[in-house]
Amino acid sequence: MTPAVNYLKKHKVAFRLHKYSHDPKHQSYGLEAAEKLVLEPQRVFKTLVVELDNGELAVAILPVVTQLNLKLLAREYGAKKASMADARAVAASTGYVLGGVSPLAQKKRLRTIIDNSADKHETIFVSGGRRGLEIEICPHDLLQQCAAIMAQIC
Repeated sequence: MTPAVNYLKKHKVAFRLHKYSHDPKHQSYGLEAAEKLVLEPQRVFKTLVVELDNGELAVAILPVVTQLNLKLLAREYGAKKASMADARAVAASTGYVLGGVSPLAQKKRLRTIIDNSADKHETIFVSGGRRGLEIEICPHDLLQQCAAIMAQIC
């Protein structure tokens, strides 16, 4: 299993695992998960890694049907600017490949913000640590396990 799944089991956090057959030709990993698992796309969250203007990497978790507002995110992190992190830096820091970046059990714990829209749902879906694997989890459990904060970032 993936580090994310092993982490949740070890810490006895309630979750459900959902698998689907990943199509490498699909344009959006998150929308593919919503389609194949027949989920409301507002409940499927993507994990994005950004680089702040001081060089620090940080995480944003937001619905796959929304777009990250880099200005709002930077402000929440106390930075002037934020940009999407380089794919190699993401893999090196998290231990996951793009399209399979889980917010859980990353190699290096990064500061994390979850979009406050997660609060509207009993459970949300995040990457399980590889393409084709989703974790269904209570947003507050995810918040606690990632030592995250919630804020409007979309």
